[in-house]
Amino acid sequence: MNLMMLLEMASQGMGDRVAVQCEGDRWGVEELFAAAGRVAARIRASGVQHVSVLDVSSPAVPLALFAASWAGVPFVPLNYRLTGPELDALIERVTPALLVTDAERAPKLRGRPGLEVWTREELLRVGRCDEAPPESDWGMDPDEIAILLFTSGTTGVPKAAVLRHKHMVSYILGSVEFMAAAPEDAALVSVPPYHVAGTAAVLSSLYAGRRIVQLPGFAAEAWLKTADEAGVTHAFVVPTMLARIVAAMEEKGLPAPSALRSLAYGGGKMPLPVIERAMGHFPDVAFTNAYGLTETSSTIAVLGPAEHRAAHASADEAARRRLGSAGLPLPGVEVEIRDEDGKAVAAGQRGEIFVRGEQVSGEYLGRGSQLVAGGWFPTHDGGYLDEEGYLFVEGRIDDVIVRGGENLSPGEIEDVLHAHPAVADCAVVGIPDEQWGEAVAAAVVLKDGAQADTAELQAWVKQHLRSSRVPEQIRFDSELPYNETGKLLRRKIRFA
Repeated sequence: MNLMMLLEMASQGMGDRVAVQCEGDRWGVEELFAAAGRVAARIRASGVQHVSVLDVSSPAVPLALFAASWAGVPFVPLNYRLTGPELDALIERVTPALLVTDAERAPKLRGRPGLEVWTREELLRVGRCDEAPPESDWGMDPDEIAILLFTSGTTGVPKAAVLRHKHMVSYILGSVEFMAAAPEDAALVSVPPYHVAGTAAVLSSLYAGRRIVQLPGFAAEAWLKTADEAGVTHAFVVPTMLARIVAAMEEKGLPAPSALRSLAYGGGKMPLPVIERAMGHFPDVAFTNAYGLTETSSTIAVLGPAEHRAAHASADEAARRRLGSAGLPLPGVEVEIRDEDGKAVAAGQRGEIFVRGEQVSGEYLGRGSQLVAGGWFPTHDGGYLDEEGYLFVEGRIDDVIVRGGENLSPGEIEDVLHAHPAVADCAVVGIPDEQWGEAVAAAVVLKDGAQADTAELQAWVKQHLRSSRVPEQIRFDSELPYNETGKLLRRKIRFA
């Protein structure tokens, strides 16, 4: 197994179709295949051990992904929204590497030992040069690493999730029908390359034969305009994006894209009012909720269009509640809910979500596999299964706050608050938010005789961290709940 196998099949069966388009630039499927080979030859000659992209979505992303697979090295997309020191730390971890980035960043990154830096334009030129592509000689070892995706844990230290070729190929073969798309079908990809959903969208669209339309930066009006002008039939958004799209339609009277037939969402908890409003604005669109994790190669459970419509139209409370569920597990994927002792619980009982299947990796670079007995992966998400097997996801067991598809570490924010001279103790938790899925809230204990108000502490956090980390609510308490061993009982901290 190798990801190149998917592109090779698409090239042989649908080589004349457009693979990807972005702001007027179009790449055919057969053209992308040959370009991946040319870039792969350069990668092998350079001796680098990773291919990394630090950039917004463009044709350079699928080209780098497949070229890395052909060359036999991992593809590592990096979060371009991180600060300089954060990026420096991640780049150091993947060096020696070929790093593809924008023209503005490239000069600042060149000259580092073990780092070969190309601009996006340089990569695309190599892909389209006159050199003959090499023979199709990529490795077929299913255990080779295909992709490394950095994800944040409760400590705030990024972990590199390992996705091997067998995991990604298994996901595509188990969830996508080859050449199922009509020639006119097009998928709008607006999630960033470093999100597992972005990578999955590229692979699944190419395998199905669906033209990929890339939107480098998300804005609601631009999304609606691009979708309409490009004849987009399918799209994936995170809940925050959908909330903004609906708001733009309501505030400015914008219509739904004329060709849109299917809209999938995931990457965070979707507030029920948002999806209900969205279904009203897109009455002819089939909605799908896709729940998954980086460690599971994307989607593991789906609430499909029929379930959306049935739940939305139902007068039965239990049936209507399923509109807020993640649906049913994919074929080949098993889901189980376990209590704190690791024992499976009955339907309706809450616990931690465990999953297993061929597409499940559950591995971090340098930390090994996190799978437990029987091949099960503990997701650290809490939830329950109802009597019909529908999965309800209620949040992260490990306290990570998922805001707009981005994982925020409570510990990172707490460290900053603790550094304020008036703060004696604090605890950061996530609270439901209609726009972002979750927002940041903080319970703060002030030092005796010290004074600080909400605005001051919010400004303090913003000064030291990115604005997404700033607590929207701050409550002042006399003390925080701890157990007898001194562990903070975060679950007991509640906000109205």
